[in-house]
Amino acid sequence: MDPHAAPTVRTARASQVGVIVIGYNDAAHVTTAVRSALAQGPAVHEVVAVDDCSTDRSVEVLTRLAATEPRVKVVRRQVNSGGCGSPRNTGLDRVTSPYVMFLDSDDVLPPGAVDALLAAATGAGAEVAGGLCVRRELPGRREVPWQAPLYAAHAVFERPAQRPRLVHDTLCVNKLYRTDFLREHGIRFPEGRFPYEDFVFTARVLAARPRIALVPDRVYVWHVRRSADRLSISLDRADIANWRARTEASRLAYDILLGAGQKELARAARDKFLDHEVRIYARELGLHDAHYQRAWWAHTRAYLAEYDASDWAHNPTAPGRLISRVVLASPEPRDLPRLRDLAARPARLLPPYAHASDGTPVWSADLPEPILDALLTRPVRLLPLAVDAELHPRARTALLRLRLHELYGRVAQAGPEALEVEWRCRETGRAAGPRTRVTLTPSPSPDGVWGAETTVHWAAFSAVPGTSGPYGPSSASRTWDLRLRVRFQGGAYREVTAHALTSAGPLRRRAVVGAGHAVVLVQPYVTHSGALALRVAPGSRGVMSVVRSRLRRLLHWQTHTWRQDR
Repeated sequence: MDPHAAPTVRTARASQVGVIVIGYNDAAHVTTAVRSALAQGPAVHEVVAVDDCSTDRSVEVLTRLAATEPRVKVVRRQVNSGGCGSPRNTGLDRVTSPYVMFLDSDDVLPPGAVDALLAAATGAGAEVAGGLCVRRELPGRREVPWQAPLYAAHAVFERPAQRPRLVHDTLCVNKLYRTDFLREHGIRFPEGRFPYEDFVFTARVLAARPRIALVPDRVYVWHVRRSADRLSISLDRADIANWRARTEASRLAYDILLGAGQKELARAARDKFLDHEVRIYARELGLHDAHYQRAWWAHTRAYLAEYDASDWAHNPTAPGRLISRVVLASPEPRDLPRLRDLAARPARLLPPYAHASDGTPVWSADLPEPILDALLTRPVRLLPLAVDAELHPRARTALLRLRLHELYGRVAQAGPEALEVEWRCRETGRAAGPRTRVTLTPSPSPDGVWGAETTVHWAAFSAVPGTSGPYGPSSASRTWDLRLRVRFQGGAYREVTAHALTSAGPLRRRAVVGAGHAVVLVQPYVTHSGALALRVAPGSRGVMSVVRSRLRRLLHWQTHTWRQDR
């Protein structure tokens, strides 16, 4: 046995951690959050529950819980702050433990989270320990890891600059902090209604150059409730004010890091804005009205004008950078569908593929900037390849037509051979059968297009094993995403998604025949990023679930304009 193992375990079990739980008008969930902190065991010395002047029963349920659990301290703010920063600061003022964590009232800490983080922090002598956060989509319970590459293995960094990617994880809740470290450096959240307060707090933490320990353990479950009556501040992006707040938080984070002499981290923060923020909002532009689009475009141009030449030098045709360069080059919104597909993950660059008079690849004939010559040398596995998909449903099957576009000669140069086709369930991650390989055939047209066709069998969607359990019964409605892999000569390949074509008319819901001659309700649709997907509801129970879901969405739309998760 490692002689150093036992002290680490004893330290992790010591009562050293305070968990700050903040909430506002969330009586339905706050006790679940607090109990998840208490369930961490003896490592948790105290749970400071800060109520931001709720008008519901939040304080009542918390007080009742505190009466039976001495580790719970209830703090009620007298005035609502309108944000998350002030109540967290209130909790920091009240916590007495050597280490501190943050928890929102509608989220939970999974079992073992505190022990894993505390063992990492004490074992490495780190001021900050971080672990994996998963976003759990409710009510479907689909889980998506947040910034998973950062938490693939145990790691310790003497200073954040050793891992610039740390600036991409702007969450404060999946980390454990040494309380004295925060107090010594005066690290706090912005006060009042300040959306994206995590951006600023995280920048202040990194600017103080802490020793950081990372663990691959799941330490936080972030619940995303799309149908909630009251969306969180950061999830509500219907108004241009949200984008302005996000750019302001990004600007402050950059200034904080640069002011602390953390030039590499400051540069990484600007890279993150282009790759993450710009792509998220560019996908949504077409869903807003012209007034919003013009306001977003003007504000983004003004913000990007602050970037200097070195900010653009690295990887100039990366999707977020290319979108941003188009915004800078055009005074008015343009090419929104094309930008939406480029913002997808993986990115798709749709035609036209224009050239300047000297043959240099450019964005379009009437917008020669940005220049796209870097695409000529980018590895084929990273190219923003565009594949069109058109679905023609029938009673028992559907015909799926696919077209791969040329990209400035790179596709022909690589020698496309085949497409591997797969439908993957968004809720469970399971595939509807094995991948189907179809041969790509060059088109006689001069446009440089390769075509393929395959048959989609509806029975595959209503007979997928293992779709019960935490995601609900196998008869529930499911969403299926089309995943493609382009195979080239020599074994090279590129993972892509397909741009949905609707030239044959709108994509309509229809009843088809699935496994065992059962009725299956199928709804092909275009995702927010322009890709083709399916909603499939097997059997009568599935059909009714789709109807109920549709009614809920209609009611929700009556009180909320369109929003999407962070």
